[in-house]
Amino acid sequence: METPADYRNAHFAYRRAAEAGSDAHAVVHPVVVVGAGPTGLATAIDLVQRGIEVVLVDDDDRLSVGSRAICFSKRSLEVFDRLGCGEAMAAKGVRWHVGKVFFRDELVYAFDLLRESGYRRPAFVNLQQYYVEGYLLERAMQLDNLDVRWKNKVVGIEAPGMRDTGTHGDGCEPIALTIETPDGHYELRARFVVAADGARSPLRKLLGCDSSGRTFKDRFLIADVKMEADFPPERWFWFDPPFHPNQSVLLHRQPDNVWRIDFQLGWDADPELEKAPERVLARVRALLGHDAQFSLEWVSVYTFSCVRMTSFRCGNVLFAGDSAHCMSPFGARGANSGLQDADNLAWKLALVLRGLAPDALLDSYAREREYAADENIRHSTRSTDFITPKTATSRVFRDAVLTLARHHAFARQLVNSGRLSVPSVLADSALNTADRDTFSGSAVLGSVSADAPVDRDGDDDWLLSHLGDTFSLLVFGGTNGLDANARGLLAASTRCRVPVRNVVVLPAGAQVSGTDDAVAATLLFDREGLAAERYDAKAGTAYLIRPDQHVCARWRAGTAADLEAALARALCANVD
Repeated sequence: METPADYRNAHFAYRRAAEAGSDAHAVVHPVVVVGAGPTGLATAIDLVQRGIEVVLVDDDDRLSVGSRAICFSKRSLEVFDRLGCGEAMAAKGVRWHVGKVFFRDELVYAFDLLRESGYRRPAFVNLQQYYVEGYLLERAMQLDNLDVRWKNKVVGIEAPGMRDTGTHGDGCEPIALTIETPDGHYELRARFVVAADGARSPLRKLLGCDSSGRTFKDRFLIADVKMEADFPPERWFWFDPPFHPNQSVLLHRQPDNVWRIDFQLGWDADPELEKAPERVLARVRALLGHDAQFSLEWVSVYTFSCVRMTSFRCGNVLFAGDSAHCMSPFGARGANSGLQDADNLAWKLALVLRGLAPDALLDSYAREREYAADENIRHSTRSTDFITPKTATSRVFRDAVLTLARHHAFARQLVNSGRLSVPSVLADSALNTADRDTFSGSAVLGSVSADAPVDRDGDDDWLLSHLGDTFSLLVFGGTNGLDANARGLLAASTRCRVPVRNVVVLPAGAQVSGTDDAVAATLLFDREGLAAERYDAKAGTAYLIRPDQHVCARWRAGTAADLEAALARALCANVD
């Protein structure tokens, strides 16, 4: 298999594990990741790139089938960039940023998710989940310290101290996983386990951890249709269309001339009957026209819940992705939020394993991502309630909103066909240092760092390419370069207990002095002035960026003591 496209229908070879021998108790792995979906693969790759050896187990021997998750956000592409496969995904995916909402047979309005230029990645790409997993797996196979084990099913777990006390333990006693394979059972031991094993998470059940929330009594049909069509690469959503009355329909274009169509069916629909080819073909022809030429690639009927675990941490087992939280598909929040889980978890787990941060840093993973899950579930629930009104009154309200939205902007704010995924702003994170100065701009405290076009060594580049993986100190200079305070702050970063990357941004055409050259930093020039605009930067402004590219501190004129205190806070090093 030479490309991720070849992985689509491939079965991967099972290998007998080394632990299956008589010395099974000799090895304790730093991390075992359970589940080779997008979240599990992303977590494993990120950890290995940070120098942590990982064993990744999956109970199957193939990747996802059908489109499943297809809408991957700009933030997910930025995460993929750090993992080494963003360019391939962006090139393969269908880029889009325009959505259209229809009511019955009329266009209500259109919206644009990326109204300004100056970002490396588009608002969204549509890319079938098997391609996403394929590109991630291709990257995983390039890494020496990542052991992917297929047909390895977790059927038991012993995690000392967790069941009865709920404590995290002292890390001395490893977690023991019982793994079922074609050769029988063996024991796999690890200091930490990342459970990314999906919505039905066997690990969650084995540990007796519950999820709570709301299950929606509705059914939707997915039809992946292959055809030649001149529809633009946009998101089209119909409320109560004539070809599918009293229900809703969603249309997305995917690579390879495949179109994803979601038909609302209602709770009383028979899932097996609705998957019958003749019924699916009739629904698709009603949308596309009876003369349309197409073929069915994949069909599925789904229901959904908006639920999450009480805590994403159970001792030294950390839950991520669908195993930790599930939500309706409207708004593309499932896979994208799982990738943000991986992005948040990997750097924290790596620093704890390397002894550079206390165990409490992992508690911040749970708190931050639980907050994000609540936010996503809230938006997802509201979308579902609007799309599938359950009472006559709510339907009258929805239809009135859609009618008004044709001509009145205020009503468009009330239309909810799925508010699309954006990364959570962790404004109240315990890892943040409160502002003492006044800032505006889009890069707010707790947000993901904003991208911008820059120049490096005379070549076009992007700011986010130089932030993340480690803590980054982003310092802005003026037309005459850096002042003495800025140079002192950059020098102080070299004495920090954890690695800090220095990044200096100067206005286009700024003069660089010999003193500036002596500063150990990546030097970038603000090609269009967008970096300074988005960070509300003046000469001397500095930002401390976390390894997952979230802003955790910023100053107009920071000092070495400011930097030291902010890093300690971001590492939970000031926790008793």
